[in-house]
This record gives sequence, C-alpha cells and structure tokens, in this order.
Amino acid sequence: MDRLAHPANHRRLHDVLWLLLPVAVTAGLYWFGRTHTPDYTSSLFGQRGNDARGLKAQLGSALLCLALIQLILALWMYGLLPALRPAPHRVHTTHRLVGLTAFPLSLPIAWHCISAYGVQLTDTRVALHSLTGCFLYGAFVAKVVVVRHRRWPSWALPLAGGTLVTAIALLWYAAAFWYLNDFQAPGL
Repeated sequence: MDRLAHPANHRRLHDVLWLLLPVAVTAGLYWFGRTHTPDYTSSLFGQRGNDARGLKAQLGSALLCLALIQLILALWMYGLLPALRPAPHRVHTTHRLVGLTAFPLSLPIAWHCISAYGVQLTDTRVALHSLTGCFLYGAFVAKVVVVRHRRWPSWALPLAGGTLVTAIALLWYAAAFWYLNDFQAPGL
C-alpha cells in the first residue's frame, strides 16, 4: 500500500515546490531591493534622472499596451469575446509572441528601478510600486509554471495571467502615469 501512495505524495511535493518558486522569486527581489544600496545616478540607456523616468514611462506604457493585447487575445482564446468566432491557431501564436516581447521589455525598466532606487516603502505610491514590481516577476514565474504543468485546475492559468496584467497596470499607474500626469496619481 505504501508503494501506491508514494508516487502521489511525490507528485504533491513536486507541485508544492513549483508553487514555492514564484514566492521565492518575489521574496528574493524584495530582499535584494531592501539590502541593495540604491545608486540614484544609474542610467537607463544613457538617460539619468527625469530623462530616465521619462524613458521608463514610455517603455512602461508600451508594456501596458502589450499586456492589454495579451488580455484581449486570452479572452478570445477562452471564447469570452462573444462577438468573435473561435480563435484561430494564429491567435495562440500571437499571444505567445506578444508575451515573449513583453517580458524582455520589462527587464531594463525593472533593472533600473531596483538598482537606482531599490525597494522603498517611504510613501504609498512608492511602496505600491516597489512591492508590485517584486510581485510581478513572481507572478510571471507562476504563469510559466502553470502553462508548463497542465495538471493544474483550469482556473489557474486565467488567474495567473490576470494577476500579471493587474500587476503591470498597477506598476504603470504608480510610475508611468504618475510621471506623465505631472507627478500626480489620484489616490496615491
């Protein structure tokens, strides 16, 4: 009887370890951001200060657009856009390509944020941005884990994808919108 229970226990342990990976990524980024000494003079593609913020606002806005395209394509693939016929295979391919474009686009933004500022909790806007930035990459890992492990419940993939889009929107609101709106973000 123990021989039959062992594979199931092993599978559960395997699943738990995969679930811990996104948590470890989020915690690792938070730890690095809190212990790293910020370098306020660091540049982003040669831009510093407000010029770097402006560039990040543009890149962040492009990232938000890609995330919204991802959301629309996912809704189409799941048949949740009633005005459209079932999604052809090219929609699935486009969804993957947009995601493959969005992830590397996010990296220079994130690197500049964490190296220039670290994780700061000084006020609501900055704390929201810092914590969501750490969470974003944990959510990305969670989505990859769910996509690669098909045994998970059917709601896991939409939850992971929706969490990613929400994190990107929060980051955009707390930073890009704030910058583009003359350093104001209502409610923050």
